[in-house]
Amino acid sequence: METLINIDNGGTLTDVCVWDGAKFSFTKTLTTPYDLSQCLFDGITKASIELYGSADLQRVLHETRHIRYSTTQGTNALVERKGPELGLLVDDPALADQLREAADEPGLFDDLVGERVAVVDPGLPADELEFEIVQAVNGLINAGAARIVVAAGEDRGETERRLRGILLRKFPKHLLGSVPFLYSWDFVDDHRRDRRIWSALLNAFLHPVMERFLYNTEERLRSYRVQNPLLVYRNDGASSRVAKSVALKTYSSGPRGGLEGTRAIAGSYGFRRVLMVDVGGTTTDVGIVEGADIASSRRGRVEGVPVSYPMSSVQSSGVGGSSIIRVVDGRIEVGPESVGAAPGPACFGFGGTQATITDVNVLLGVLDPSTYLDGGFPLDPSKSEAVIRATVAEPLGLTLEEALIEMERAFFARMAESFAPLVDDADTTTLAAFGGAGPMSAAGAARIAGVRQIIVPRLAAVFSAFGIGFSDIGRVYESAITDATADGIEATRAALEARADRDMFQEGYPLHSCSLVWSIERETDSGEHLDSMPYVPGVALAEVPGERMLLRLDVTAELPRAELVPHAPVTASAAVAAEVRAVRSAADRVDEVPVYRLLDQVPGATAIGPAIVEGPFFTARVLEGWTFRITTAGDLLLEDAA
Repeated sequence: METLINIDNGGTLTDVCVWDGAKFSFTKTLTTPYDLSQCLFDGITKASIELYGSADLQRVLHETRHIRYSTTQGTNALVERKGPELGLLVDDPALADQLREAADEPGLFDDLVGERVAVVDPGLPADELEFEIVQAVNGLINAGAARIVVAAGEDRGETERRLRGILLRKFPKHLLGSVPFLYSWDFVDDHRRDRRIWSALLNAFLHPVMERFLYNTEERLRSYRVQNPLLVYRNDGASSRVAKSVALKTYSSGPRGGLEGTRAIAGSYGFRRVLMVDVGGTTTDVGIVEGADIASSRRGRVEGVPVSYPMSSVQSSGVGGSSIIRVVDGRIEVGPESVGAAPGPACFGFGGTQATITDVNVLLGVLDPSTYLDGGFPLDPSKSEAVIRATVAEPLGLTLEEALIEMERAFFARMAESFAPLVDDADTTTLAAFGGAGPMSAAGAARIAGVRQIIVPRLAAVFSAFGIGFSDIGRVYESAITDATADGIEATRAALEARADRDMFQEGYPLHSCSLVWSIERETDSGEHLDSMPYVPGVALAEVPGERMLLRLDVTAELPRAELVPHAPVTASAAVAAEVRAVRSAADRVDEVPVYRLLDQVPGATAIGPAIVEGPFFTARVLEGWTFRITTAGDLLLEDAA
């Protein structure tokens, strides 16, 4: 079996998980924000050492069937509002206010667009319309718009196509300094206006974040004469080539990988309801797996606004291992801003001047400065102490020890806020805690939220990258049924199949080798989904006033994947501690806490907290009142007996 590489690129660390047909190899490397392709190749090089015993990047690339890649860059860009300033060209002066009202977070429109809105009247005579459009676009550009979304007419793009003809003549693409235009109907065929325009705005914001890195990475892969394509992992759980990917669909793609892994682990253990809590450097991503189903929406929401694409129901909060902990108005606040990988937490020694939970855990004794990233990246506690004294302890009039406990308490509370609203029954809910920072704080946050069982996968440090391995090549097509006769529906079907045939050929798979699932989707005129039913060829449909029908095609080309070790009961035995570590549990209390090496324990090994469990590239904290045991798969199961 050819090697499969899965990569999850985060704001602080980039995770690499490799399946060679028999076992997993995995590693982590610092994200390089100045050139995201660098950390990708650094990670693959480190993984080759695990595979072959020495670094051999060229060999692993040539033995790899696919590289599947996901990133939190889009999620982080939106959380931190780091992206291009957008302009919006519309035909309705009331539209800006309507878009603001459609958002759960009213500030999002102003952060992305603000006052950069221009209105034109498509009904003007041609020469007047041309003059008005030129004036409008010049005004948007002068106001700072780096990308412009055009949204006009409710005629499935006819008005926008007329405007595009004018804009191509007046603002040709070959000129230096030309501003990219995105036309809402071209981007997505969705008759609900606010959803369609928000989709276009968000895509325009995310596109440059993804574009530069992905094409640069492909160019570097070509320099190694790699034939197999780089695949972009999407929020809907499928993958596609870079050239066939939509930037908006990469939003929360990493967490979707975590959800796929969570679904696999829930099935292995028979958990009824699992909350995924993926704590990275910049965000905590939360999702639900109930039974074998990942909570998702046919029309999703991003940052509180409706979008036209399916989305897994992942909520992202600005709290992570590199989130800035500061004093605001006499109170400790956590996030949403992050120090990222550069300069990173103060203890990284890259010049960071802001405190993070990573700095706190170094000084509490939870993290051993000499074993961070499995000993590959030593930390500097003195820099953490200096930053915390200056930014938190002294402004609040606290001792260093008091500040550490208060900062930890604030982080636990902030993390608990990210998932507590989803805990409807603590007795049937299991928390799946992973990511670089998840296992360290999961028990403290879970106790606040009332959850009493936590599963920390053996691959917790790279679990989203692991979950990406459950994806296939896939595409989804939808088209409104404007003629509900049998012949009319057949014409729509043939058009969709022709698109799918072209796209899957470009993906490298003939359509006849793929799985095709056809369905009819019913929506209200306002765009709310009613139900789905199988598509039956040759059968006309009855049109219902107030409803719309769409024909949908799901196409899948299956990729190979690994299987999880099934869970089985095992005889309990005492876990064996490797050492004892001094860990501060209160301002005036330091405990001698046993440290257990996860990979040294046998299935069934158990112990009570307080304890530290050192896994591969992660540290799990078992608080007083919690117990842990090692499962047959080598995972860490925590239970709160308090």
